[in-house]
Amino acid sequence: MTTTDAQYRVAVIGAGGKMGMRVSNNLVTTDHVVAYVENSPTGQQRTIDAGRELTDAGTAVSDADIVVFAVPDLALQAVTADLVPRMKPGAIALTLDPAAAYAGLLTDRDDVIRAVAHPCHPSIFLERTTPEEYADTFGGIAAPQDAIAAIESDDPAKKDIVEATVRAIYAPVLDVHFVTIKQLAQLEPTLVETVACMIGALLNEALHETVHTMGVPEPAARSILYGHTQVALANGLRGDNPFSDACLIAMDYGRESIIKNDWKKIFRDDELDRNLARMLHLDHIER
Repeated sequence: MTTTDAQYRVAVIGAGGKMGMRVSNNLVTTDHVVAYVENSPTGQQRTIDAGRELTDAGTAVSDADIVVFAVPDLALQAVTADLVPRMKPGAIALTLDPAAAYAGLLTDRDDVIRAVAHPCHPSIFLERTTPEEYADTFGGIAAPQDAIAAIESDDPAKKDIVEATVRAIYAPVLDVHFVTIKQLAQLEPTLVETVACMIGALLNEALHETVHTMGVPEPAARSILYGHTQVALANGLRGDNPFSDACLIAMDYGRESIIKNDWKKIFRDDELDRNLARMLHLDHIER
């Protein structure tokens, strides 16, 4: 039996939330035995409207092989404090973002295995072939994506459960890359939120300035920005074509005007702690 063929008992905590619904919509198509847990009245109704039965949290986690905590980072400390003590020995507590796990906010037990997973989202270089794949920019519906996972166990059977669950909740999945929890925190937020998402927002601000300050017609500005963004990423990340000499001069001007000389400090451990403390509304992260 392959990793993806095995059947497990899964509990989804926060099943009616934004991420919880995505997770549940995919799990319901598998052969896993799934219990859906939701506390908020709105989320409960959303779960019921989707045709899924609600289960009491204590009952759901007591016999689950893996508990998926699909709740916001800021709620994880209280939620894990309540539910991890009620999990069966050998079960896996899977959170969907590394921040709280890396910051040491989660309740642990020696006989409960901690794991974290996060979707990569469909690549900008993904070869899409259907309208559904083109429309699925987030992933988890039609467009294939990779996922990143971390597990604090050397047991291959437990790793198999994590991988099977990750492949189910983020389906369709191409590859699952296993790293440490710290490395996952270095990827998210540092690489993808601090850098990539910031640059995405900066592009939108630059588009706004081009249209509203410089007076360029918006359709023209959007067209040239969207096309050149693809070229910039293909050239910069894959080396598809070399940038022209004139472009390199303009790029140097942009770096001098926008980027701080010490920007690579964000990859230091102390800066990662500082960033995560801000995200989790903490004064600092204890080590």
